[in-house]
Amino acid sequence: MRGPHNIWRLIRTGATFERTGAMKVALDAMNAPAHIRVAARILGWPFAWLGYKGDPNLPPVTRAITALGPAYVKFGQILSTRPDVVGIELANQLSMLQDRLSPFSQDQALRTVAADLGRPVGTLFSEFSEPVAAASIAQVHRARRIDNGREVAVKVLRPGIEAAFRRDIDAFHFAAAMIEALSPATRRLRPRDVISHFESVVAGELDLRLEAASASEFAENTSGDEGMAVPVPYWHLSARRVLTTDWAEGIPMGDIAALKEAGHDLPALGGRVLQLFLRHALRDGYFHADMHQGNLKVAGNGDIVIYDFGIMGEIDEYTRRVYAEILMGFIRRDYERVARVHFEAGYVPRDRDIREFARALRAVGEPIFGADASRISMANLLAYLFEVTERFGMATRTELLLLQRTMVVVEGVARSLDPQINMWEVARPVVESYIRDNLGPRAAVRDLTRAVQVLGRFAPLLPEFLERRMPELLRETPAPAQPGKGRGFWGGVVLGAVVALAGAVLGAWLL
Repeated sequence: MRGPHNIWRLIRTGATFERTGAMKVALDAMNAPAHIRVAARILGWPFAWLGYKGDPNLPPVTRAITALGPAYVKFGQILSTRPDVVGIELANQLSMLQDRLSPFSQDQALRTVAADLGRPVGTLFSEFSEPVAAASIAQVHRARRIDNGREVAVKVLRPGIEAAFRRDIDAFHFAAAMIEALSPATRRLRPRDVISHFESVVAGELDLRLEAASASEFAENTSGDEGMAVPVPYWHLSARRVLTTDWAEGIPMGDIAALKEAGHDLPALGGRVLQLFLRHALRDGYFHADMHQGNLKVAGNGDIVIYDFGIMGEIDEYTRRVYAEILMGFIRRDYERVARVHFEAGYVPRDRDIREFARALRAVGEPIFGADASRISMANLLAYLFEVTERFGMATRTELLLLQRTMVVVEGVARSLDPQINMWEVARPVVESYIRDNLGPRAAVRDLTRAVQVLGRFAPLLPEFLERRMPELLRETPAPAQPGKGRGFWGGVVLGAVVALAGAVLGAWLL
């Protein structure tokens, strides 16, 4: 229930950060200005005694986030991939949020598996280990199928996780509404829509049957992609709170020392991670939207193993084309093209000056090109991008939130493998290939063919439509004032019938 009672939850959030010492660490890492530090201190200090104590063995920020609950942990996972934004020390502290949280008991896991699969665990698995990884939503056990001896990973939801997420999301909704009410300037960012989008994503992550479906679809889409692998789900061993897949063998991508010792080419891995994400987003419109190091391993043969499909992103074909055009414009430093695409897609209000917008984009893009990647401050770049969107009245595009967030996460992963990586140079061949296949002459012919096929499928419905609508159309059409002036309506009907018939014939021939 979204109401003032959520103020208590928000107060405890600030109090927990103050009590654990995380407030100062977080503000220092983000280089917060003095007035923000003073305000945070004034608001946090009187309530510090209300905060959760957390695990004193953990670093301050990690301690606060884990004490607050799973929704906060999800946010911390994102920040853990951005050492250039929050600093190397804080990013290292947050990296444990990816898969090294405290597990719940083995007995509880066994009870959940037996209850959801409807059979005792011993009749399904000959081996069932203690938890090998624990994250915000679930934990993973290594097991062996009793029927064929195959090694598998069994993912089990945390007990009570659904109620915990509902409580946190409820407070987030309340905070977003308060922000919009107290600061009208933030409404263009649509904070309530952003929280609603996050809520829908989380809801899908809490049903492991949906994750199995996502893994299956993703595996089909990427079956021809070299240099990657996807664990296959087993439907008869999966349910709402249990998911069984092939075991993902390999070195965790966050273990840089082990990857070096194994002889893997780290810069090549970094470039491949980025290119795989772009290829899936642009080519398929369906991508893994939680590609942090905790969900990636490197197999012995060098393949990148992608797993944990609780959060997936999907974008329609038109949006993919717009996104590709924007990326290519930046890659080619054609800022007028980037600005034009923004205006044509409706991302920027039409009453703004397109040339001024292009100059603002130039100020974003130019510092990146030719610069050493280690000297590029992503924090400063993001801050300036925010200023640009505010100045030009750009509303938040909720359909692009997962894409934008994942792009930030994936670049962070790639940069952890290769600090000198230039994302524009790595992205260029993937984007150029997509544009060549989807925005050239062949793509135009393919789009026209598809339109004709659709028209052909609807042609049989035309007679029934005309019979139902003709009397209404005749009543609505005024009598012609002069002879011959009323032919436009009947000409349109005849033309529509001819086009539909032609579409049916051509569509049948093409099919």
